[in-house]
Amino acid sequence: MPQENEATFLVGMMTTNRRSRGESEDAFTKAIVKFEREHLGRGPSDARTYFISDMILIRLSGLMTSAEAMLAREEKGQEIIKTTRRQLMEVSRPLIRQIVRDVLGLDMISMHTDMSIKTGERVIVLIVDRNLDELFD
Repeated sequence: MPQENEATFLVGMMTTNRRSRGESEDAFTKAIVKFEREHLGRGPSDARTYFISDMILIRLSGLMTSAEAMLAREEKGQEIIKTTRRQLMEVSRPLIRQIVRDVLGLDMISMHTDMSIKTGERVIVLIVDRNLDELFD
């Protein structure tokens, strides 16, 4: 259940039909950055969202902490970071699903994600129940 300030933030973004594609991509990016900061403890230095057919592509840069960067110097440390980050995203799946509903009014069908330890970048692909090209054309 979202906190009051989070609920207010999300309700303000629920007017998908009145927004352009770019405005909707921006609103979605802001919701994901807020999720990263509040739920995972650190936001990205850069975030971009792209709507492609029935997919939402999210590219997040600058995610690794200084401690993770030190840990990533060793192969075992890289495995620990990737495993931990993967598990955090998996348990966060219901929250991501809710962001898709709140911001776009759509249902998320599936989520795919991977993180590069070398670049500190994560890519998330969300499959939704509508073709976004048709929704915004």
